[in-house]
Amino acid sequence: MKQFFLASILAGALALPAFAADYTIIAPANPGGGWDQTARSIQTVMQQEGISGNVQVQNVPGAGGTIGLAQFASQSKGNPNALIVGGYVMVGAILTNNSPVTLNDVTPIARLTGEYEAIVVPADSPLKTFGDLVEALKKDPGAVSWGGGSAGGTDHIAVGLIAKAAGVDPTKINYIAFSGGGEALAAILGSQVTAGISGYGEFESQVKSGTLRLLAVSSAERIAGVDAPTIKESGLDVVVQNWRMVAAAPGLTDEQKAAVSTDIEKLVKSASWQETLKTKGWQDTYLAGDAFKEQLAKDISATETVLKDIGLVK
Repeated sequence: MKQFFLASILAGALALPAFAADYTIIAPANPGGGWDQTARSIQTVMQQEGISGNVQVQNVPGAGGTIGLAQFASQSKGNPNALIVGGYVMVGAILTNNSPVTLNDVTPIARLTGEYEAIVVPADSPLKTFGDLVEALKKDPGAVSWGGGSAGGTDHIAVGLIAKAAGVDPTKINYIAFSGGGEALAAILGSQVTAGISGYGEFESQVKSGTLRLLAVSSAERIAGVDAPTIKESGLDVVVQNWRMVAAAPGLTDEQKAAVSTDIEKLVKSASWQETLKTKGWQDTYLAGDAFKEQLAKDISATETVLKDIGLVK
């Protein structure tokens, strides 16, 4: 009878859903921005899809994600349950901050999403078109202030490329960096800056409500469902796409890395994740394994070149 009872308990336990180990995800920025949204979207989908029974998100803001990256690399070594989100912004911040900790100090798993830049102004701004903004920039670069994410990140790079394409010295731009999307949005809505630049998803609700005017997007072609011209349509040959990734801790075994990679693959192939991409306006740019490792090396090299061109890296 005792054996039957134990066997019944064991059978019941085996019938329960088998969750992977609980995860803690570092979002290396303040709440409200793209990394925070990405981390919390991963959290929601992993739990909805039964990939993990419990996922926690921790915000560690500062220095374009490099503070969170340094903390993650030093405190999570060998921990297969620790993840961090990052991306193009972090690549730039590592270079501009001359960070001693780089993406070589963690275990990149996959590129997840891509998002085009959006340039906005407050609804009552005298600047009605992207052309108006460019003309103001040409007239007096320092008088046009741009509010965006971390110094050296995608937003900053995009403004530098816009200036360069418009024939303006990129080192003269007046770029004001904010460590979180919420702070940047408040400054833009409060007319503390001339224009704002970030991923479209961070401005979408304000654009639709009419409190922000969308002047242009940084895609090669118009984005379906978004009523705005591209920067290229306005005569400047600038196309910029931000991308976001997820990385695991340093010092993992091959088996641990494979397990994390499998969970991330389940995530990106799930119906919940695909719906999240549509809702957020993110592009599916999933790339993993050696292909991602090779692309990451190319992106780091290209970013260094751009940052040197606009005077952010010597």
